[in-house]
Amino acid sequence: MFKPVSISDHIYYVGVNDRTKHLFEALWPLPSGVSYNSYLIDDEKVVLIDTVDICYSDIFFKKIDRILSGRSIDYLIINHMEPDHSGSLRLLKKLYPGIQIIGNKKTFEMVKGFYDVDGPFHEVKDGDELSSGKHTLRFYMTPMVHWPETMMTYEISTETLFSGDAFGSFGALNGAVMDKDFNADPYWDEMYRYYADIVGKYGSPVQKALQKLSAVPVKTICSTHGPVWQEHIPQVISVYDKLSRYEGEPGVVIAYGSMYGNTEQTAEVIASELSACGVRDIVMHNVSKTHLSYIIKDIFKYNGILVGSPTYSNELFPGIQSLLDKIETRDIKNRYFGCFGSFAWAGAAVKRMSLFAKHVGWEMVGIPVEQKFTLTPDKYDECVALAQAMAKKIL
Repeated sequence: MFKPVSISDHIYYVGVNDRTKHLFEALWPLPSGVSYNSYLIDDEKVVLIDTVDICYSDIFFKKIDRILSGRSIDYLIINHMEPDHSGSLRLLKKLYPGIQIIGNKKTFEMVKGFYDVDGPFHEVKDGDELSSGKHTLRFYMTPMVHWPETMMTYEISTETLFSGDAFGSFGALNGAVMDKDFNADPYWDEMYRYYADIVGKYGSPVQKALQKLSAVPVKTICSTHGPVWQEHIPQVISVYDKLSRYEGEPGVVIAYGSMYGNTEQTAEVIASELSACGVRDIVMHNVSKTHLSYIIKDIFKYNGILVGSPTYSNELFPGIQSLLDKIETRDIKNRYFGCFGSFAWAGAAVKRMSLFAKHVGWEMVGIPVEQKFTLTPDKYDECVALAQAMAKKIL
């Protein structure tokens, strides 16, 4: 039962799949599930790197025992304390009471706070090393990627980077674990979405981590979510580099709310003219139908954003307000922004969206379109002009 999955010399995958949970962090949809990845180094000293969500601890411990056959674990390295990775810690300590917990100073505060578990603890700092016998582990502190205690562990002889949540993606693993053994195409969009939803605010810390590791040779990336990367490492690093620099590709996201179709009409006209101007990547989202997780992903991906909202009780349409709040939280930079809206007796939406763009430091493109009641010929022309201005800017 549970045939061991070997990644490299005496390094095994002991993670699990979660195909049951609907929302990650009770926020983000998981249509294809998610994996919680943990790794075991079977050496003179046995090393476990991270654990899994407590809901899957039974499978997790069976996988470990299949490799160890009753032997004990000497060290637990905690790269990240979020409960989807540390949730099995209390049970692990009961099964292996002599296990030594390896982490940094901030890690130990969280271990006690979350699980009321005492050591023994072994604190490591940036560049410290630990030998397990044939393997030597080096530690890199990567705070705020994406929690303050996060770090990465590098195994020198196999050039394996245990990266915590960095380079992760949504999506359970369907059979194989390593990217060389399956078609990795479905995971790229889910990597974008994972970064945008989970890591998005922390572009500067991600850049610092990439720079710190830039001279480290890496043959395998073992993240805590998604595939184990071997064949696609340059692409994986490139995605994180680009996203953490907030470098959007040429394209336009049109996100709108529409109660009775009038704002949607405006969005359709703008999209049509964008296409006529040569914009090939146009993504349209009705915020009442599309979960914000996917809209935020596309806003990270493309450099042009057009937002449309009716005035709703002298405010923005609630779905649009929620979207703008989440954009602001992530501190997304370097985007071109245009807006449009509609109203029946008093207009406020366009003014509020324009103030939002100024507040987050985005460049306003074109003249905002605000229509009273339904779309009229003069407002149609204004939509065309807004689309042309955006197309000129992004292309």
